[in-house]
Parts: sequence; structure tokens; C-alpha cells
Amino acid sequence: MEDIITIALVDDDALIVSLLKDFLGNQENMEVCYTADSGEMLKEKLATDSALPDVMVLDLNMPGINGVEVTEFLKQNYPSIRVILMTSHYKRSFMGFMLKTGVSAFLPKGISPVQLVEIIKEVYDKGFYFMDDQLGVLREQISHKSPKPTLIEKNKLTEREVEVLKLICFQKTAKEIAEKLFIAPRTVEGHKNNLFIKTEARNIAGLVIYAIQNNYIEPNEIPLI
Repeated sequence: MEDIITIALVDDDALIVSLLKDFLGNQENMEVCYTADSGEMLKEKLATDSALPDVMVLDLNMPGINGVEVTEFLKQNYPSIRVILMTSHYKRSFMGFMLKTGVSAFLPKGISPVQLVEIIKEVYDKGFYFMDDQLGVLREQISHKSPKPTLIEKNKLTEREVEVLKLICFQKTAKEIAEKLFIAPRTVEGHKNNLFIKTEARNIAGLVIYAIQNNYIEPNEIPLI
């Protein structure tokens, strides 16, 4: 039996929230645990609810506490929540913001609900989602010839950590990595935690960028989603 993905919707547009709540709530293995129409309401719900959502679909442009401030708050206080940030003013150049803040996906608000379902699953399973045009930015802007920085010995990746890093870049889940390397999923999670510490990446997308910048993979090796 597959896990139930719990979802929170945060948007000041009541119609969008209502439509998405109904649509996502009718999907197999998905449950909208709560909604909020502002950053202030979200903070109240997070403080009072005992269970946290797995994935949060968050509007960037909200009055009061906007999506940027909410994202920073979540990453400081609730880092386990995977954030999908949406905006009606989408630009692919915003991907740098996505990586800096640690959100798992950055999407235009006009995306179809059907595609959003698939993206939520990707984010839940793998920790990140890149749109095709965002991958294009990676391939254009991150040169495989970038000089590899000298790592402090304590931050040097082990051979096993490099293997795990490469498989993460190829969009393998922890279960798939465990099967590929003949290790336990818990061991994979341990290696992932070490990678976050050593690379100082804030999320899976950050690990992908680190791998490219440090020549562990070529930009054109990243599979299109």
C-alpha cells in the first residue's frame, strides 16, 4: 500500500484553493490536511496542528506575509515540509531563488491540476522537481568546466557518498538507490544526511547543483522529467 501524501494549500485566492482542494482530495493516496489564505493563518495552523503536511503548495504573491517570508519561516522551523512555490509572475530565472531558499519546486500558477498531481508525487518521492525550461537554465549557466573547489578533508565525499549523489541526480528514490547499491534504505538516508552536511546544500535540488559544479556529473546527464 502506498503512503498517503498529506498536502497543505496556502493561497489568498479562495477559488483556487477550493478547486485544488476538491481535485487533489479526490486523487488516490492524496489528502489535503488543511488550507490557509495567508501566511499568518498558516503559522497559526502549524503551531496548533499535531501533524505536519508532507508537501505544501504555496502562493508566492500574498498580502501580509508573502510566500518568500513564509518559505524562509518554514525552512527555519519546519524543514521536513517540502515546499512547492507557485506564482502568476513566473520566470525561469527565478530558479536561483528556488535553490537559495530550499524550495522543492517553483511553478507557474497556470500549470494544469493533472500536472500538479505528478509534480507533488515527484517532490514527495524524490525531494525536487525541475521543469524542462529550468533544466535548460542549468545546462546553459552551469559550465562543466567550472573549477572544482578544494574541499576541506573533513568535507571530502566518500566513494559511497558519491555513488548516492549520482543516483540522486538521476532521480532515484531512496528505495531505488538501496536496491541498486544493495544497502538498506535507512543507510541511504544516512548518506543523504552526510551529503547535506558536507555540501551545505539545503535540499535535493542543491545537491544536483553541487554535483554539476564539482564535476561529479555533466549537465546533459540530468534526465528530462
